[in-house]
Amino acid sequence: MNPPPLIPPLKCQGIKTRLTGEIQRLAQAREFDRWVEPFCGSCVVALNVQPKRALLADSNVHIIRLYQEIQRGELTPALAKAFLVEEGERLRIGGESHYYGVRERFNIRPSSLDFLFLNRSCFNGVMRFNRRGKFNVPYGHKPERFAQAYITKITNQIRRISEAISACDWTFVAADFRQTLASAQSGDLVYADPPYAGRHVDYFNSWSETDEAELGDLLKQLPGRFILSTWHSNEFRTNATIERHWNDPRFHLLTREHFYHVGSTEDLRHPMVEALITNFPVGPQAEEVEAKEQMAFFETTAPHDSAPAPR
Repeated sequence: MNPPPLIPPLKCQGIKTRLTGEIQRLAQAREFDRWVEPFCGSCVVALNVQPKRALLADSNVHIIRLYQEIQRGELTPALAKAFLVEEGERLRIGGESHYYGVRERFNIRPSSLDFLFLNRSCFNGVMRFNRRGKFNVPYGHKPERFAQAYITKITNQIRRISEAISACDWTFVAADFRQTLASAQSGDLVYADPPYAGRHVDYFNSWSETDEAELGDLLKQLPGRFILSTWHSNEFRTNATIERHWNDPRFHLLTREHFYHVGSTEDLRHPMVEALITNFPVGPQAEEVEAKEQMAFFETTAPHDSAPAPR
């Protein structure tokens, strides 16, 4: 029986916790010198693949700062516990007023502890910023959020993550995906998990079809191997960018169903069929048949421009 996946202390929409086993299997099938993520997000994939060397990048400076501080031993389980106990009591008494006070404080002078507090007390664990880079998620209306058991859960996550990071040679950087991919080398295995166009595009900065196309072009030009996560379909529509960019014998497709529990509204929490796309063979012939069947599905689907918007 496989052990449960490591859970990071941050909640993110689109987190790949339930797909880490599949991604880990793909990674273990290839020898590589360094693991590279241009969209590391919560870092749940790297934390479970646990490569010896890694470059973990994201445009969200707050995520990167938090992991850098954990790596340097500046944000410890004990420090997080003391902070969440104190701020949790203030939230219990002050409720909405205290939450918005911390949010304002964070947007003026960002800190990893405030970021952790907001991430765990905001509405449904959504991580969202406006165009000026300010955290703008409303209050989650749970003044009793930071009960002792909940704080213990978070501090235990920080402890396990700290142990995992200290055992590896990992570099965390705040960078645009273009900059990260420009540094990729032939011995790297790149795992790209970009925001999903039409769904979580306000995670930290915008994400457009132009960005999606540029990412595809950069991945195709890499000197090494890559794994790309994207959405394949839901009950409303299919992802036309797969047909547009990846319907090519050089690339291999796996699909898995994944249910998102984190989202700003219920209509963003439907089951989603995820696609994992690689530029190397993914395994048994049965999986290749599955990929061909999935591509055939696209060819018989109604025109995408008439499909309803993703939800």
